[in-house]
Amino acid sequence: MNFVKGGLVNIKYLTYLFILLGLGITGYAGYQILHSNIQAERSLEEAKQVVDQQEGPVNETPFEPVDGEVVGLLSLPKIESELAIVEGTDPDELAKGVGHYKGSFYPEQGGQIVLSGHRDTVFKRVGELELGDELVMKMPYGEVTYEIVNTKIVDADDTSIITLQDQEEELILTTCYPFGYVGDATERYIIYAYKKGDHF
Repeated sequence: MNFVKGGLVNIKYLTYLFILLGLGITGYAGYQILHSNIQAERSLEEAKQVVDQQEGPVNETPFEPVDGEVVGLLSLPKIESELAIVEGTDPDELAKGVGHYKGSFYPEQGGQIVLSGHRDTVFKRVGELELGDELVMKMPYGEVTYEIVNTKIVDADDTSIITLQDQEEELILTTCYPFGYVGDATERYIIYAYKKGDHF
């Protein structure tokens, strides 16, 4: 009887331990999201100032940002969202906003533009976007409107969508998938967009 009682006590403590661990993990994840949201808000204000500078056309002024630099804005009119674009896709850069894949192009450079963001912060509503919706990249040298022409889901380790081609201007958005998934996502959600009027 004592053995059974001792076993029940141990199970009780184990239950409390698991609850505490769960609360700790949830709290830490919540803190990370909150911290990213605060950083993203700061970056957004900086991005608005950067865009307002209105430098010369990209072909007149070489556009070569450094890692971590806030370079412009991504506007998603359908969901009334405006997000800072940051050079680089390392964790520190993605915590600030939408990361521009290093080595990919920028608007009016005639190649593939790749932007990535976390599904639980900056890109938490991109699943609401549909074919035909607009994506606007606002840069210090002007803005370009793109139209969504396709979406697809690929394995998380599939990098074939990043071609860095320089034959045609296209905008690619990538984020982890499924949306709302807890833990490391197994897939990626991809949005393809082209300059409005160029691909139809």
